[in-house]
Amino acid sequence: MAVVHSKTTLLLTFSLFLGGCTQSNHAPAQPPSVAHYYDYQLLRQQAPVTLNTLPIDVLEADVILVGEWHTHSAIHRFQTDFYYQLLKQNRNVTLSMEQFSRDKQSLVDAYLNGNIGEQFLKRKANAWPNYESDYRSLVELAKSHQQKVIAANAPRDIVKCVGYHGVKHLDNLPEGQRQWVAQHIDLSDNPYKSQFLSSMHHGDPAMNEQQYAAQATWDKTMAESIVNALRVSPKTQVMHIAGDFHINKGLGIGRVIQRLNPDLKVITISPSAELESGSDYTLLVLSPPKRYVQEKHQMEAYHSMGHTFTAPDCQ
Repeated sequence: MAVVHSKTTLLLTFSLFLGGCTQSNHAPAQPPSVAHYYDYQLLRQQAPVTLNTLPIDVLEADVILVGEWHTHSAIHRFQTDFYYQLLKQNRNVTLSMEQFSRDKQSLVDAYLNGNIGEQFLKRKANAWPNYESDYRSLVELAKSHQQKVIAANAPRDIVKCVGYHGVKHLDNLPEGQRQWVAQHIDLSDNPYKSQFLSSMHHGDPAMNEQQYAAQATWDKTMAESIVNALRVSPKTQVMHIAGDFHINKGLGIGRVIQRLNPDLKVITISPSAELESGSDYTLLVLSPPKRYVQEKHQMEAYHSMGHTFTAPDCQ
């Protein structure tokens, strides 16, 4: 009986051990989180994605649209890490950037080819003020891997004039400048337009429509730049970076790309402080610090900027 009892005890202990293993294997996982302002976590449907084993749909995408909150440290860190992994696994990845406009493409090419230095590029190509901290690493990766960089955007002065006078301003551009903006700007109603107009909390409806015309000019020009580049080099992959409003949910640039070439596979990545962003992949990051806590400080900053609006020089 002692032996039977021992066997029974052993079987019971073993069963409890297996039960414990089964329970631990099915224990709810801890929700993904980020530790500090430079930290990030790429998610797909709230499941973590590691950059050294990127999913097939990312590797096989023709275009990857990466949204950003301008100057957010973790997002720019992710962009560099992500681009590096794409280069390691795909080898031929063109970088496309909102931060340079089409009229500066020759300067970007000259820099990549070693014909001009960085300071000359920054000054002549109107590089953004945060170029060194946030975009230099991407351009240097492209340069060291002998990859193209697309200066994808429309020139800011032209877009400002579109926002003031409407798309009819494009008809008055000299022939040499018209090529710097997309051929056709679609202003018809769509979910993206509705989202944009609902975000405008000031100004009359006519002014808001003009502002949407400027936004659509940016989106269409960047999308067209990407599609044109893929037409010339169809075997490459394009990673495009831009402000997240242009990219989130595929409503901005992504929608236009699909209209220009429905055969292209487009993936969207958007930053969020929540577990979902609405895009194909979510880049989980910490929210930026609050700019103002007290309303009086916000109003003080507003008044210091002045109230007058000066019309751009659109001759």
